[in-house]
Amino acid sequence: MASDKNKDKKKSGDADAVGPLPDMSVPPEEKHSGSHKKLDRVKYEAELENLQIELVKLQEWIKHAGLRVAVIFEGRDAAGKGGTIKRVTEHLNPRTVRIAALGTPTERERSEWYFQRYVPHLPAAGEMVLFDRSWYNRPGVERVMGFCTEDEVWEFFRTCPEFERMLMRSGIILLKYWFSVADEEQEKRFQARLKDPLKVWKLSPMDLESRMRWVEYSQAKDEMFAYTDTKDSPWWVVNADDKRRARLNMIHHLLGHIPFEDVTHKQLKLADRPPDTGYVRPPIDSQTFVPEIY
Repeated sequence: MASDKNKDKKKSGDADAVGPLPDMSVPPEEKHSGSHKKLDRVKYEAELENLQIELVKLQEWIKHAGLRVAVIFEGRDAAGKGGTIKRVTEHLNPRTVRIAALGTPTERERSEWYFQRYVPHLPAAGEMVLFDRSWYNRPGVERVMGFCTEDEVWEFFRTCPEFERMLMRSGIILLKYWFSVADEEQEKRFQARLKDPLKVWKLSPMDLESRMRWVEYSQAKDEMFAYTDTKDSPWWVVNADDKRRARLNMIHHLLGHIPFEDVTHKQLKLADRPPDTGYVRPPIDSQTFVPEIY
């Protein structure tokens, strides 16, 4: 009976109820559901377009029904979080679907309650917010890089499940995605970024340091899941070794977890423009134009 009680405590998010974790001194293999050949681009783009049409319908339903949706994107560096967020938002209204990507906390923010800086970014009625990293910085990068104390980490484990339950009790729909990528694939993407002038900016000193701490990040992620992968607010793991499949799978899952109806306008028509009433345009040379280089 005691073991059953401990198990129940763990699922409820009690940070004091989980026993020691297994030895992680050897880099763990990522547990993916199976390896696939890279998805064909033509098929990928066709599937993506279908899903993006459904995202437009979801957006309109969120506005219509006054829903509040928060979606968390976490995972390894170079796992494809940013690319997936771009595909989600590509054809959506940024006033309805916002991205929250917070920078390094200021001195004032460091003195606040840890979750305080994230609260202003939570959605109001008729909004969906995509968190490109989130309050899970604390048990992840902050812990691994030594930017917080162990006491602060354990306080996070005690507080986070209840904080998320508070959000959901208030009516917010909360979804958490973890993008999982194998170390070999991550290394390949780092090397590609190094050679690409359009992507080299993605390699920060922090990324280079995290590359050397694969095991530490694995340990931190496993412990984070132990305390925050709760029945109320589970983590959904996305196999991200193939970016195209990861994007499609994540969007498909999102659409399947928020019930919505199609309330997009079906019968819009463009009326005839009213006749010209004698408007005279100012002389062209009275305006300053951008030089036509191309």
